[in-house]
Amino acid sequence: MTTSTTARVLALLEILQGGGIRTVPELAVRLGVDERTVRRYVGHLLDLDIPVDAVRGRHGGYRLAPGYRMPPLMLTDEEALAVLLGLLSGQRGGPGAASAAAGESAAAKVRRVLPVALRRRLEALLETADFTDRPRPATPPEAAALLELAEAVRRRRPVAFAYTDRKGSDSARTVLPYGLVGHSGRWYLTGARRDDGEMRIFRLDRMASVRPLSGSFDVPDGFDPAATVLDHLARTPWTHDVSLRVRGSVEHLRGHLPAGIAALSEDGPDWVHVRIRAERLDWIPPVLAALDRPFVIERPAELRGLVQALSRRLDAYAAGSPAEPSAADEQPS
Repeated sequence: MTTSTTARVLALLEILQGGGIRTVPELAVRLGVDERTVRRYVGHLLDLDIPVDAVRGRHGGYRLAPGYRMPPLMLTDEEALAVLLGLLSGQRGGPGAASAAAGESAAAKVRRVLPVALRRRLEALLETADFTDRPRPATPPEAAALLELAEAVRRRRPVAFAYTDRKGSDSARTVLPYGLVGHSGRWYLTGARRDDGEMRIFRLDRMASVRPLSGSFDVPDGFDPAATVLDHLARTPWTHDVSLRVRGSVEHLRGHLPAGIAALSEDGPDWVHVRIRAERLDWIPPVLAALDRPFVIERPAELRGLVQALSRRLDAYAAGSPAEPSAADEQPS
């Protein structure tokens, strides 16, 4: 079922739990669907072994079997996390306010029928998590670790964990967790090292053996977890360190260079300094062409060659002679 269908099926269940017989026209109005769709939703409930009785006659309709009460929803931590993140994806990235409201309502209903301990941990995640964009329905990292960290963020308790960095080195870390951020299908923890207060970013899929510690801490006023993660990713060292000056506004450039890719700062009147860390350079010339603004390449020199090669190819295409690229066009990336 899609997110919107799941939300309406849960809404149907809640209406029926109110007791009494509900006519098909009444249910159609309350759910905002046609009568045929109501019957399809009832079929979904029956598939889930929820006893919905069809009452025939002039005043007939649907009702839950007498004496039936919805039991706690028995999901594993991973299953419950997947359901709520899927609903959250529709809520924050759906096509309109109606889908957002449906996702929020469905998530609330799912939480109400979860066991108390699991519900408390999931609520901690939903209260503390931040997203840089629409959440992706990717499989999350270790659910136990994610939920443990969410509770530590909410309760402001230090955490200890084993960590493998991007070079493959293993170490033990102790961190004051400030926030959790979902970005491009991955989860990140932002926080300060407990020994020296240095701000750090950690990928959850590189963490293991997460455990809370005793003690508490205060989060700095105005701290923005999502902005911190984006700034860190933009400044992470890569093969190429690209520095540009572009005439224009930060707002215009942001449409082509998201915060997770480039660090932007005003550089005098009408100019923006662009800093990009990249493994490859070949994708940058087309972006500069799409900006349609004057620019100055400060480094690296290889990027100038790639831009010139793209310019020659575009000239050839515009002249109607799409020739094969020459050796001069094949600059290293």
